[in-house]
Amino acid sequence: MAALAHPESTTDNATPSVFFFDVESTDGTMLRAWTNDPDCLIDGPTVVLCNGLGTNPWTTPSLLRPNSGVRVVSWNHRGTGGSARPADRRHVRVEDFAEDALAVMDHAGIEKAVLLGWSMGVNTMFELAVRHPERVAGLFAYAGVPGATFSTMLAPLRLPKPVAQAITVNLSRVVALAGKAITPISSRLPVGPRAIDLISHSGFMFPVADKELAIRAVRDYLQTPVDWYFHLAITTSAHGRVSLSKITVPTAFVGAKWDLLAGPRDMASAAERIPGATYVELNGSHFIAMEQPERFHELLLEFLARVGA
Repeated sequence: MAALAHPESTTDNATPSVFFFDVESTDGTMLRAWTNDPDCLIDGPTVVLCNGLGTNPWTTPSLLRPNSGVRVVSWNHRGTGGSARPADRRHVRVEDFAEDALAVMDHAGIEKAVLLGWSMGVNTMFELAVRHPERVAGLFAYAGVPGATFSTMLAPLRLPKPVAQAITVNLSRVVALAGKAITPISSRLPVGPRAIDLISHSGFMFPVADKELAIRAVRDYLQTPVDWYFHLAITTSAHGRVSLSKITVPTAFVGAKWDLLAGPRDMASAAERIPGATYVELNGSHFIAMEQPERFHELLLEFLARVGA
């Protein structure tokens, strides 16, 4: 890994360090990237995490452990978590995120790696795999589909796909319009154990294994202005399905039975259309990596061994 620019460390007694650094993307947008291993001390393979939209390192607790055996490199989306907004606000497409992933890989000296994708990040990693297959050694997707994501939302409710897409996109537009009024409230919401208990019994999220990291994840997430977050969501909703016939690297999907944001049936269908791809469905929600970190990590390590990373 190349030297990291302007590193900042975030650590406490309960969690390992996450090191943040700045990377300039191809269009000049400054990104806040991060890694769990700036000095390459972890004896294990490197994965590039294409994270969920507007999320942060704390949503993958098993990867942050000192003994995880996996070196992680990732970044925060444009306009979130310390990353700058692009000069042209239209440049927040999945295609732009794929370019951001390349910029982070180049900066970190990663020529080729297994990509790990969650939620909208699954779109990003498949887009990158199609555009630059020479940089991708394998694809591990969890709680996300390779394109047309909004049409798979609300899957447990068994709504027709056009209806689900219309509901979720239009709801996003309404919230985006009200975002500037909502942000001063949402960014100051108290997030503690009681709030996590409430969220984790709502059906949207199930009980998590590490409440402290969940608190940190939600707090950081709420710092993104609501209007900007839903601008990202609406723009990325236009990303169509990726041509799976072009995927030739080992691929694995991990779905969640009660996922309201990424339909598990669509993940299973995608796996069936990629030669050699595997699909595992766990009993959980969209936040399966926080709810079942041990099982998630076990599946990731099995996949990395299969790839030969």
